[in-house]
Amino acid sequence: MRRSASWSGSALAAFTRVPAVDTNGLKRAAVAVTLMAKQIGGACVTPDIRGDTEMAETAHPYATHLDIKFDPLTLIDVASLAKTVTDQWYNQTLCKVNDSVIRLGVMQGEYHWHKHDNDDEFFFVLSGRFIIDLEGHSIELLPNQGFTVPKGVMHCTRAPERSVILMVETAAIVPTGDAS
Repeated sequence: MRRSASWSGSALAAFTRVPAVDTNGLKRAAVAVTLMAKQIGGACVTPDIRGDTEMAETAHPYATHLDIKFDPLTLIDVASLAKTVTDQWYNQTLCKVNDSVIRLGVMQGEYHWHKHDNDDEFFFVLSGRFIIDLEGHSIELLPNQGFTVPKGVMHCTRAPERSVILMVETAAIVPTGDAS
């Protein structure tokens, strides 16, 4: 179960009503939630939203690069690339392998709750500490450990310290999650 919080009088979140476009191109009103880089009880937090509104796919403060950085038969020096990253949450597609991609993640902080309806997602930690919050429990990954989140499972990832990870997922996956 995701932790819920009452936001009244709290500086933890700013609610803004914004237009969003669903997968059919129809405009609808939705609630965008921006967490102010705080965590409650050390876990990803989702406000308790009720009624006819739902969380929108909005601009997230993540540097996500979906272009394929390296062609086949090219040496990939992950450590050197990771050293150049200055963004707090960085995601770069390194290469394509058949119908999947290998992505580099360099991050510190918290992502948002999301799911991928049609795609599994594999995380492998190279350095740091990476936590995957699931509904009901959390998985902590240390260097040289990996974990697969199956398609359709809500999850929120976070890195309490600067962490470098590799992700394996289909090339069609939307890193920020599906809007449904």
